[in-house]
Amino acid sequence: MNFMRRVVVVLVCCLGAIYCFAQTQVDILIKNGRILDGTGNSWYYGDVAIKNGKILKIGKLENITAAKTIDAKGLIVAPGFIDVHTHIEGGETRNPKADNFILDGVTTVVTGNCGASHTDIKKYLWRIDSIKPSINVATLIGHNDVRKAVMGTANRKPSEEELKKMENIVEDAMKNGAVGLSTGLIYIPGTYAETSEIIRLARVASRYKGVYASHMRDEGDSVVEAINEALLIGKEANLPVQISHFKLSGQHNWGRSKETVALIKKAREEGIDVTIDQYPYTASSTGLGTLLPDDVLSDGQDSINARLSRPEVRKYVKEYMLARLKKRKLKHFSYPVVANYRADTSMNGKSIEQINVLMGRKHKARYEAETVMDMMQKGGAGMVFHGMGDEDVKRIMQYPFNMFASDASIRVYGQGVPHPRGYGTNARVLSKYVRDEKVLTLEEAVRRMTSLPAQKFGLNDRGLLREGLAADIVIFDEKEVQDLSTYEQPHSYSKGFKYVLVNGQLVVENETHLGTRSGKALYGPGTNVQLTF
Repeated sequence: MNFMRRVVVVLVCCLGAIYCFAQTQVDILIKNGRILDGTGNSWYYGDVAIKNGKILKIGKLENITAAKTIDAKGLIVAPGFIDVHTHIEGGETRNPKADNFILDGVTTVVTGNCGASHTDIKKYLWRIDSIKPSINVATLIGHNDVRKAVMGTANRKPSEEELKKMENIVEDAMKNGAVGLSTGLIYIPGTYAETSEIIRLARVASRYKGVYASHMRDEGDSVVEAINEALLIGKEANLPVQISHFKLSGQHNWGRSKETVALIKKAREEGIDVTIDQYPYTASSTGLGTLLPDDVLSDGQDSINARLSRPEVRKYVKEYMLARLKKRKLKHFSYPVVANYRADTSMNGKSIEQINVLMGRKHKARYEAETVMDMMQKGGAGMVFHGMGDEDVKRIMQYPFNMFASDASIRVYGQGVPHPRGYGTNARVLSKYVRDEKVLTLEEAVRRMTSLPAQKFGLNDRGLLREGLAADIVIFDEKEVQDLSTYEQPHSYSKGFKYVLVNGQLVVENETHLGTRSGKALYGPGTNVQLTF
């Protein structure tokens, strides 16, 4: 009898040991969610186990214990969103929590867009890792700043020596982690660059498997020519093309998305790797200086002030601005609204038309043009420009090789009257265009926010819920998700994003930022730096 008891005890102990051994210990276990894996396939019920910053297992999981368990019943579990067009430089230090991105489901951003970036990419990415923001950061190398580093804002062609210096900066950037080359061809000094100059630099990026991302030379009247230039650069330099914030500016151009989307389709049929991105709004945002002729803006603020002090230049600028306004079929400069005017922040949120009246000037467009020039002499302003049609936004949105991007900075809550896209881009897509208007399916919208941008920018360990990939995950309520940021009251975080994880760490819980800063620098496919962090 004693012998049998001993046998039973031994068996029980062995079974217990086997049971314990079969248990898998993880950091975070997400249970009972509807998993949208980022491929565009339909959702399925399952669990996600996370350990050491990676996705360990996915499926109906058993025998797993976790330090933290999240019950995702009734919620969507998706890869963290990737915003491919941002301008976060400077914001990383002011607000490393990046609340406006994280609370809109964004776990990774690509910065350095529109030709504007740091030129020492190695130093910049190391700085990102020292700051430890809440989001992951990848960067492009910006042509405008490369050009400025070599030849300032001069309005001329570079010499061969200058061009080689620019090529060297781009090469160093690509070796040190940049994901591609960006241009801003409506901005100084990019607007002075000929196509051949961009091709030379794009060829350098191509050698390191980079992307060419372009704010094109025109997004209104000459948009077709601008698209063709971007496609030509990609073809000649043999690298993928990303056309930024694809749109049609100006009321007289509304409806032309039928033409522009067709151009992109045709290019892909011909074998050109071209994709686009857009923000889901009918207003853009950029500097006040875009209202003026390019030749007035070269060589810095002192030169701008000197030119605008001359009566003949002011007359030329005024005629230029009034001609463009007439083309838009508008009587007043009501469509440009101030986001941030450092010279007088009381003007934030007001249109040029309103500011002109407040200054005591006559309610006529020619006086409004004078007001613009006066503001430029005081340093200019960040603006929101209303001028796109909702039907074009929807038509562009339906194109399958189009991703969503905010074109925004890291916001400082309450500062200025910025474009609402900085707070609500993804929530707006999921609420207005998926749930309410059914322009897209939920599965397709998530694909555009995750695997499509990851594939385009070479972020190979992001964008999908797959075992072994980085655990960047967003958990949201598709019925509650909503953008709350408006043009009048932009400083409002999106709602409905219940949990957000970055590199396996919980950053958002119950729609509240925990202060976790688990983001890191992401390096492009051509990098040769030795990471020793």
